[in-house]
Amino acid sequence: MQIEKTVVNASPLILLCKSNLESLLPKLFKEIVVPEAVWNEISIGGDVASQKIENADWLVKKSIEIPDEILIWNLGDGESEVLSFALSNQDLRAMVDDRAARRCAKTLGIQTLGTGGMIILAKQRGLIESVGESLKKLQDAGLWLSDEIVELLKHQAGE
Repeated sequence: MQIEKTVVNASPLILLCKSNLESLLPKLFKEIVVPEAVWNEISIGGDVASQKIENADWLVKKSIEIPDEILIWNLGDGESEVLSFALSNQDLRAMVDDRAARRCAKTLGIQTLGTGGMIILAKQRGLIESVGESLKKLQDAGLWLSDEIVELLKHQAGE
């Protein structure tokens, strides 16, 4: 099944902006939803990510209510809104890297896609040449990945 829509959390979006890889998003997905809490979190930063999202006409900003089954997980506002939107829109993937958010998603049957998985998808669709180089850019921008995870992602991409 091809992934065509995503709802994205702040951390992946910030890291993609800081590593100049955000342009992959509209090439990979027909719809990219950013919950209001995520938008607000990025906007107040005053950095490159806040500037880039202000001009990104491919982002769809949505106001989202959080149901009780997600509230009880005590996640951050952004993660909660991302998972809430994904819970009610099963045709998309929730782009989250946070471990607690991914655990909540798994428990509730919400499909997720991490930043590393998005990079593999970009290579599979011919948008980048090297998963390793893109992961290095993300790490330089602040994404923490163990050497084992980097090697696993590269292996999954055939590198």
